[in-house]
Amino acid sequence: MHGLFRWSSKWWPGVIPLVVFWAIAAWMSTAPLEADLAARSTSALKDTVLDKSRIAVAGRDVTFAADAFSEDGRRSALAAVEAVPGVRIVNDETRLVPEARPFVWSAERDVVRVTLGGSAPLPASKGKLLEAARASLGGVEVVDQMNLSRGAPPQFDKAALLLLDQIAKLKDGKITISDTKVSLSGMARDLGGREAIAAALKNLPEGFSVASNEVKAPPYIFQAYKDPVAVTLTLTGYVPDNNVHAALAAAAARKFFSEKVVDNLKASVGAPSGFAAAVVPALGALSRLSTGTLVVSDREVKLSGDALYDAAAAQIRAGLAKDFPAGWQVKADISVKPAAAPVDATVCQQLFSDLLAKGKIRFDSRRTTIDPDSAGLLDRLIETALRCPTVNVEIAGHTDGDGEDGFNQALSEKRAQAVTDYLVKAGLPADRFTATGYGSTQPVASNGTDEGKAQNRRIEFVVRE
Repeated sequence: MHGLFRWSSKWWPGVIPLVVFWAIAAWMSTAPLEADLAARSTSALKDTVLDKSRIAVAGRDVTFAADAFSEDGRRSALAAVEAVPGVRIVNDETRLVPEARPFVWSAERDVVRVTLGGSAPLPASKGKLLEAARASLGGVEVVDQMNLSRGAPPQFDKAALLLLDQIAKLKDGKITISDTKVSLSGMARDLGGREAIAAALKNLPEGFSVASNEVKAPPYIFQAYKDPVAVTLTLTGYVPDNNVHAALAAAAARKFFSEKVVDNLKASVGAPSGFAAAVVPALGALSRLSTGTLVVSDREVKLSGDALYDAAAAQIRAGLAKDFPAGWQVKADISVKPAAAPVDATVCQQLFSDLLAKGKIRFDSRRTTIDPDSAGLLDRLIETALRCPTVNVEIAGHTDGDGEDGFNQALSEKRAQAVTDYLVKAGLPADRFTATGYGSTQPVASNGTDEGKAQNRRIEFVVRE
């Protein structure tokens, strides 16, 4: 017995290397097997649509975890792994991607980025939306906060891609799909953007509809600046169409008798109703200022600058209060230019002649009513008369050669008197002015042409010491 114990105690240490060798051999044969099964199981899933797919192999047993987008897809993926040669058991840890009810997707834009949120139905859809967002937004940061969910309506991708094109037209805002209902809010980037978005929404896929569209247009801006140093009138901003553009340019040319009109206007949709009816009288008010700025923003008119004399400031404010369409607001910040230094009679005559060489006092055809477009010129003449407090002035009326002499004589006298009355109403002493009509007796050009006749129809200011 004692001898047997001694023999066995000598035997068992020799077994240890054999056990270690056997374990190493078993491990070396199992590791390649597991790697091979993992590779073949993964390959079997290459045509399936899954999320968070994971394969783990222990011996010939495979643990398969994944999120599937349908029950059929889940079962098909599980069967594909079970069919891999060499696999003994598949531990099924698959599940369905959560279903979203309602299925909501959104694209939100702020000053610096666009954030895609809510749900996307498939990884491919998610990638397609991200790619489309980056392409259409040209360098704007795109943040992905989308989850994968089941429950998307048919043609979701087509609807979302169309709406991503619209987010590029927003300065800021949000577009949301909730099942098949589309909601939009925010501020369009450019004039016409709101209308362009509304037109695009008509191409939503069948079954989708617009629940709300609260996209706003940016302010519709028209601006005019009168610069007495450069002697220019600069027009910037927008007009509704080419016809209104032409009408406003023509009105500016009539009202601003000496300024060069710099026209930088662009045609764009989105003008408020009554646009032209508001801008024309506003330009007339600006023409009466020495220097001034006109800003029309949607239905608000702001006019600021210096009138040439006190009465003109009061007249401009009164006119602005009544000359605009209903629903428009007018804000006037009108001050009065400091009075210029007096000048002698010779300088006065030169100033009057220079002004009337640049522009003409206009009247309604064959009538004595002064055309409102002449207000800017008349104000400059009044300013000059105020600088000549000691001189008397003859207001001389002339006509062309058409018509009877008696009619022309009477018309010239009445027009001269109308101008005199205008000056007196502005605050000038009546006894300094004499209205005289000369009819057609003192032409300065031929009455044989329309151009010559236009030159002969005139009002002159003649200084009488």
